[in-house]
Amino acid sequence: MSASIILKKLTNFIDFNEIVFVASSPFQFIQVAMDIGFFLAILVTAPYVVYSFYVFILPALTKSEKKFLLKLTPVNFVLFICGFFYGFFVLYYALETLASINTNLGIANFWNISQFLSEMLVTSVMLGVVFEFPIVLTLLIKLGIIAPAILKDNRRIAYPALLFLAVLLPPTDPVSLLALVLPLWLLYEATIVLNT
Repeated sequence: MSASIILKKLTNFIDFNEIVFVASSPFQFIQVAMDIGFFLAILVTAPYVVYSFYVFILPALTKSEKKFLLKLTPVNFVLFICGFFYGFFVLYYALETLASINTNLGIANFWNISQFLSEMLVTSVMLGVVFEFPIVLTLLIKLGIIAPAILKDNRRIAYPALLFLAVLLPPTDPVSLLALVLPLWLLYEATIVLNT
């Protein structure tokens, strides 16, 4: 599937009435096509990277650890997909709201297509990766590196750290920030509950 078809489908899906997508240079489509290609390359190669990691560490694990790790694989995939789509839709509605506010103030929305798509995709992928942190914590607990009690006792550090992590993701308005950090807090608590 060519970049032009993907770009057309994305702009049709992201149908904001108040926004006009613009190209700020004659060669911007090439940059957008490269960004889309890079993103698709990451999606295609990610399973192989995960598989290579498993193959690398499996000889060092006991039989029960291997079974546990293989059970985590589908959970790992589901958490990433949930985080990706959650981030995408939070950002989608946040940008739709901001576009509406601009229109109500009499400000026209001419958005750079390259910057818009990169922010949407990067934020979604980053949130997908951040949603993986319960897996990392669970592995650290199972390997005896940390104890669930440490997670319980360090909530006053973990909650601000997760908030700081959410602040690094666009957008930074208070409602979107809360929408991004709330599932991270819930995942943190779920990790404690499932490992005690």
